[in-house]
Amino acid sequence: VLDGAGLDVDFHLLSPKGETLVFDERKSDGVHTVETEDGDYMFCFDNTFSTISEKVIFFELILDNMGEDGQEQEDWKKYVTGTDLLDMKLEDILESINSVKARLSKSVQIQTLLRAFEARDRNIQESNFDRVNFWSMVNLGVMVVVSAVQVYMLKSLFEDKRKSRT
Repeated sequence: VLDGAGLDVDFHLLSPKGETLVFDERKSDGVHTVETEDGDYMFCFDNTFSTISEKVIFFELILDNMGEDGQEQEDWKKYVTGTDLLDMKLEDILESINSVKARLSKSVQIQTLLRAFEARDRNIQESNFDRVNFWSMVNLGVMVVVSAVQVYMLKSLFEDKRKSRT
């Protein structure tokens, strides 16, 4: 939850069979890993417990190991001719490239998540800034009123209230 009262929301994740895979109650953030199967999943962010306030949420759906059924890795071998040594080196290079690709993908995911946390923290900071400014102005107003009352009271102490006859 990036912004909104309480910074909490209910989250439901249902499998294609209708089974509840994940249920989080009144959480501000969460990361879930689920082994998937074929079919349509349903996820719901529920804010019905807080009907007065609206919320801004961020979510990201990350699908790992998509399309890695082994066929793609075998396709390149039909174009390569040569010795086993060459095949082994190409397999090593392909493995290194896939490893770098997976790590870069994880880096992008982590940076996206950190940006979401930064946006939430920025909203909290701006809210606190407005609140501090408001109460500072109230405090300043009270100080001006109190100083005016003190000046008036001090002046009244030195006034001569006796009527003088001349």
